[in-house]
Amino acid sequence: MKETVLITGAGGSIARKLAERLQSEFEVRFLTRKKKNPNDFEWNLTNKIIDEKAFENVSHIIHLAGANIAEKRWTDERKKEIISSRTDSAQLLLDILKKKNIKLKSFISASGINYYGTETTEKIFTENDAAGNDFLSEVVVLWEKAADQFSEQNLAERVVKVRTAVVLSNEEGALPKMSAPVKFGIGSPIGTGKQYMPWIHIDDICGIYEFALKNNSVSGAYNAVAPEHTTNKNLTEKIAKILKKPLFMPNVPAFALKLLFGELSVALLEGSRASSEKIEKEGFTFKFPKLEMALQKLLS
Repeated sequence: MKETVLITGAGGSIARKLAERLQSEFEVRFLTRKKKNPNDFEWNLTNKIIDEKAFENVSHIIHLAGANIAEKRWTDERKKEIISSRTDSAQLLLDILKKKNIKLKSFISASGINYYGTETTEKIFTENDAAGNDFLSEVVVLWEKAADQFSEQNLAERVVKVRTAVVLSNEEGALPKMSAPVKFGIGSPIGTGKQYMPWIHIDDICGIYEFALKNNSVSGAYNAVAPEHTTNKNLTEKIAKILKKPLFMPNVPAFALKLLFGELSVALLEGSRASSEKIEKEGFTFKFPKLEMALQKLLS
């Protein structure tokens, strides 16, 4: 009999692609705001409503739900939404498990590489490093605390926190936004272009979730980031090279981004490097360890 995996954040490309990988070995269910398929179950965070049928015989939860940090300006209201979409959703899951007296084999939660803060330095962060002290690191700390409750309250045998870098996908996220202006001949690096951009191919982030699900030794926090580091300038240049387009526009000035995006601009203008060594030592092998290889696959 197949074990049941319940996935939140059903609207995202990671959830969809991950489900494709898992469906031959697991029964996959989704928690979603609007039911479209037989394996969809509805939940509403605002009203704290959830279809409890989703939890029948469930062994694993992969928690991917969370408002997009780069979608809107960071007003006070938006900041609260970014945090609550991660922490309140985890709390709702926790409450249902308690109510139904369910203990999971694993609770695997998305997290963010911004745990270490958004600051461009020469340091390469590992999972042993302390959290940063800006808004994004605060979000991730609260996100991970919400995940840790599942083991602390004995509702999951193990908790895995996947500190995700910028996911490169040709469907959504950073890559389509960066490649579109390059295609029209108006692409350029942003700010100094020297800020690091920790990244991971969508196949590899899905691979890490699958690996974490299937390997009981995987527990705690892991950087989900490709082994090869890159800057914003290098990434932009590689996109242009693969698309065979020139880059002749000046860098997008930092002040323009600050005017346009406000505090959110820090997520674009600063960035740190993080090490992939811990997940690799567990036995995970990256399919796309090199940036050019990843971009060739996605853009050609």
